[in-house]
Amino acid sequence: MKTSKILLGLASIALVSGAIIAADHIDAPAVKGGTSDITDFYAFQGEDTDNLVFVANVQGLISPTDSQTASFDENVLVEFNIDTDGDFVEDYVIQAIPSNDKMYIYGPATPNETGANSTLLSDMYKSSVAITPYGTTAITATTNASSVSGVKAFAGLRDDPFFMDFAQYSAIVGGTATEFNNPGADTFAGTNVKSIVVEVPKSMIGGSGTINTWVTTKRKQ
Repeated sequence: MKTSKILLGLASIALVSGAIIAADHIDAPAVKGGTSDITDFYAFQGEDTDNLVFVANVQGLISPTDSQTASFDENVLVEFNIDTDGDFVEDYVIQAIPSNDKMYIYGPATPNETGANSTLLSDMYKSSVAITPYGTTAITATTNASSVSGVKAFAGLRDDPFFMDFAQYSAIVGGTATEFNNPGADTFAGTNVKSIVVEVPKSMIGGSGTINTWVTTKRKQ
């Protein structure tokens, strides 16, 4: 697999405290509007403060009509990268890839390789969760391998959480406006994204200290 989009956002977060968010929408020409296009990345402490939650949203601007048939791409791997020693090289990864109406989660575990290429982790690190069908209650129960018990996941369609007034942004860039309106107009209102949420115990990625984390999408070659 090769990286379709790398280093969407780099966020430094403390394992013992709150959230840092990095986000992006339709910025990379190579993946813009495609199934590997990352719209948002979030990392935050879970309701259970011993856990961390990682969220990747892909395929932005899905209309209500298209939402009924939108699906994850089985050729696209979503990879959460976690750097625990400050060198900005992933020490752990969490991999998510769909197949046959399930999202398979690998890790967290030490990657087989770092950088632009990835191979799937061993099946001993594999979990799975059924992809939540459109318009139904979220499915979060996860089947885990013994080595990754404690991992929880969700995969399915969700309302796009990103707020951006593109019309006013264009006016500012074009020189016909100097600032955003308050309130602005939400360009993404009424559109959806495909969302992957993975919650893991902090103990699986070092337990304490500070991490750097980013998300990539990689297409099977």
